Amino acid sequence: MVAGSESEVKRRGYGSGQFLPEESFQSWTSYANALRQTHTRLYDRVFTRSTDEEEIFEIRARSGHEMKKTLNWWDLIWFGVGVVIGAGVFVLTGLEAKVDAGPAIILSYVISGLCAMLSVFCYTEFAVEIPVAGSSFAYLRVELGDFVAYIAAGNILFECVIGGAAVARAWTSYFTSLLNHNYNDFRIHTNLPTNYNQLDPIAIGVLLVVGLIAMKSTKATSRLNAVSTIFHIVLIIFVIVAGLIKAKPSNYTPFAPFGAKGIFRASSVVFFAYLGFDAVATMAEETKNPAKDIPLGLVGSTIIILVAYCLMAVTLCLMQSYVDIDKDAGYSVAFQKVGMNWAKYIVDLGALIGMTTALLGGAVGQARYLTHIARTHMLPPWFALVNEKTGTPVNATLTMVLGTAIIAFFTELDVLAKLVSISTLFIFTLVAIALLVRRYYATGETNRHNQNLLIMFLLLILSSSSATAICWARSDSWICYVITVPIWILSTCGLWMFVPQARKPKLWGMPLVPWLPSLSIAMNIFLLGSLDYQSFVRFVIWTVALIVYYLLFGLHASYDTAKAEKNVNVGVTKDEEDGKELEAFLGTSS
Repeated sequence: MVAGSESEVKRRGYGSGQFLPEESFQSWTSYANALRQTHTRLYDRVFTRSTDEEEIFEIRARSGHEMKKTLNWWDLIWFGVGVVIGAGVFVLTGLEAKVDAGPAIILSYVISGLCAMLSVFCYTEFAVEIPVAGSSFAYLRVELGDFVAYIAAGNILFECVIGGAAVARAWTSYFTSLLNHNYNDFRIHTNLPTNYNQLDPIAIGVLLVVGLIAMKSTKATSRLNAVSTIFHIVLIIFVIVAGLIKAKPSNYTPFAPFGAKGIFRASSVVFFAYLGFDAVATMAEETKNPAKDIPLGLVGSTIIILVAYCLMAVTLCLMQSYVDIDKDAGYSVAFQKVGMNWAKYIVDLGALIGMTTALLGGAVGQARYLTHIARTHMLPPWFALVNEKTGTPVNATLTMVLGTAIIAFFTELDVLAKLVSISTLFIFTLVAIALLVRRYYATGETNRHNQNLLIMFLLLILSSSSATAICWARSDSWICYVITVPIWILSTCGLWMFVPQARKPKLWGMPLVPWLPSLSIAMNIFLLGSLDYQSFVRFVIWTVALIVYYLLFGLHASYDTAKAEKNVNVGVTKDEEDGKELEAFLGTSS
């Protein structure tokens, strides 16, 4: 099934160590010829779909060596809890309670948690059936095509780098608090623009240490993550119990001082606190039994995280009035204010442990994303190499850690959190759309009538969801909701009633399709509508930069690679063989 022999793999540049080994970049003449064909190549890539088999067997083989299957569902649960419960709960809770939501921050966590859970269901169905390191990038290549997958991939990498940088900045804040210093005392003050003028060398050091651990061994990283996460959960229990002892119900009045808009604005920001569960999906390639382990790992860890976040948010707002909460180290300062100064050190130390595990898990997940993207040659294949000795993608890990360190050195946490939320919500929306496409469209089986109905209903779901979000952001009138919400309901109902499902999940499926994926789309877009204008400007700038790179390099590299792969397999009838091999692969997993 793996395309070509070892010599053919080397000839095409996979694993050769070159950054641009493809035919288009062998000379200036070939590059000029490739640029002249940009429009035809772009058309090809926009309408090209990968298959489950290609992602599992052919694309994965381009890393030169297999990643080691060492993880089970228990590892994934601890990995999920460890990578998610980090800067979000210890920093964003206080920040958003103070400036956006007040004690109603618990509702913000419930809303964003429900949104995250719907995305978890989408990811789980894909991860079970396409257990590869690429996670959402691979899923989108299969269902929405190369170009959409590439745009998502760029934002995935952006999300990973920005999210890791945010946690690293928060790590420095709690470290300085542990040493009884102001949170900016160990940062270097400069004359750079506001939000970029506090340089953070400690964040760089932490990231480099974490990166070295992540490069050494996935199993060792998982064990270290599990041990530190246990300590972190013990700390969370301590914070909840000790904090509630000092609770004052009067602090919960007023409950929602900034109104409903403040609750949803906070929800769109604290969604960052749930960032990381998708990193669990990237571990599917290293999971022993994806059919059982991935659903338990993803859903189990998300439930634990949601409960922990809500209890932590309630505790903080009962200990202190929202107007007095410290926006940088809310929990440790709150314990100081209620006379439990000794508890401050426990909280700070526990927060550091939690954020370290989040950074460690993030470094592992980030590298797997980059690895699979590079396997398609949308990025140089050098990033896809898996080290034979460690079984880890060393090049990808080092690259992502260095990129994260550079961003963490300059950029403030509040800027980073909003940037991460917008990229994450965008990607989760695409994955929910891809799941609907997967269920309702199959090449060669779905007729033109049903295909047109699917497109129409998807466009209506997207447009009604977007209109609802715009109304929420721009108007206080309820009249537009009378139009947009029924359109969403009728569109989803139409998809459910008039378009037959073309494919059933083989092993694990999302329940209540199309209602839950459609609700996921609507909630993600609604939260996007609660983010600030500047975040969208930065998002657009980054996306434009991605498209420029793609048109100049990524398009031609991936096009050459796909054509080389096709030429190697000319004359081989693969469909039946591929289907049997995929069934055998998933069968051994189940």
